[in-house]
Amino acid sequence: MKDAEPCPCGTGLPLTACCGRYHDGEPAPTPEALMRSRYSAFALGLNDYLLDSWAPETRPTALPDDDPTQWVHLEILDHGEDGDTGRVHFRATFREGRRWGALEERSRFRREAGRWVYVDGEPSVTRLKPGRNDPCPCGSGKKGKACCVRG
Repeated sequence: MKDAEPCPCGTGLPLTACCGRYHDGEPAPTPEALMRSRYSAFALGLNDYLLDSWAPETRPTALPDDDPTQWVHLEILDHGEDGDTGRVHFRATFREGRRWGALEERSRFRREAGRWVYVDGEPSVTRLKPGRNDPCPCGSGKKGKACCVRG
């Protein structure tokens, strides 16, 4: 992805002005900003950033380098913080081959040494079956047949 292209998290800002700066080492100022930057890291395959922004006690030892998931749309449903703890409720739409799905999660975050980290979440995955004349699940506002849904 080129830095001038819109950030995958959906703000409409260029990657460098949005999540790219957090990927480059600037601390995310809020749990929501960290969540958006982690979503973008998943979309861009930035596994080192994902592991670095994960709380040590829940961090996996590694992430797969060949993940077939294509992340296409992020919605922040709710978010907040209270001192050094934070929460983000989000829905992320994805595609794996011709199959569509949505991951909805209520995530917990904690501030450690001035940096927010992802602790854990309560995920729920739903399979989507978009029709050709339904709105495209990518969030473009177009009909599926005119966008990402092939049938």
